[in-house]
Amino acid sequence: MINNNLERAQTLVEALPYIQKFTGKVVVIKYGGNAMISDELFDAVIEDMILLQLVGIHAVLVHGGGPEINDMLDKLGMESRFVNGLRYTDKETMDVVQSILCGKVNKDLVSTIMRKGGSAVGLCGLDGKLFEAKKMDRGDGEDYGLVGDITKVNPEVVNQAIKDGHIPVVATVAYGTDDETAYNANADTAAAKLAIALGAEKLILLTNTRGVLKEKDKEDTLIKQIETKEIEGLMSKGIIEGGMIPKIECCADAITGGVRRTHILDGRIPHSILIEMLTDEGAGTMIC
Repeated sequence: MINNNLERAQTLVEALPYIQKFTGKVVVIKYGGNAMISDELFDAVIEDMILLQLVGIHAVLVHGGGPEINDMLDKLGMESRFVNGLRYTDKETMDVVQSILCGKVNKDLVSTIMRKGGSAVGLCGLDGKLFEAKKMDRGDGEDYGLVGDITKVNPEVVNQAIKDGHIPVVATVAYGTDDETAYNANADTAAAKLAIALGAEKLILLTNTRGVLKEKDKEDTLIKQIETKEIEGLMSKGIIEGGMIPKIECCADAITGGVRRTHILDGRIPHSILIEMLTDEGAGTMIC
């Protein structure tokens, strides 16, 4: 028992300088993947957010909701169609995306934070034109439907929520400026752009992998730190590939925009956010 208590005390002592360093700073966390469909991981993310809030760190939660959207489309007998990795979003699909992201998923997160003793407010990109967007055009001749490229971030509503002592929980549906519509926006991109607009200290992307691996599927080959100047070389070697490329690019864009540190963390590990934020060892891959 004494040894266990000493270990707990040592953990708190180890966390102290990090709490002092990050108190009053903004940390943007993109939440998705396995952490959204596992009850254990869901609770761990919520508890991490509340603890950060209690020690004075301004955590902002940006979320997707792919699994829930897929489930609702299945129930409605609608097809889940993807074009080059992006969900094709026609008007009917956009109605489902908006109702699930801005409604069910967002409000479930807010209510869970409140029940566990935190304070949160739900927002989406339509509120105060938080995310402005235009129809995506990659120049590849493909039609992605109502998928938007974020062109501007107006962070006032998020700053006000932080000022009022709440955890902002943000759904990534964007306000269309080129048409009278809402747009489905990529959650990683939205989180990166919001982190820049808020002058965040950190951007954290929760994923379904340990981070960037030197050897595919070998988790003991985790690269713990990457400088932006190394990214191109790692891509050319095939170390950064597939779905990791856009995540790394989001992190690099955030760094260029003034965010001090960005992290790709394994959302399958309970409390990976706290491990990264408040311990010497850290977790995942840091891009700096």
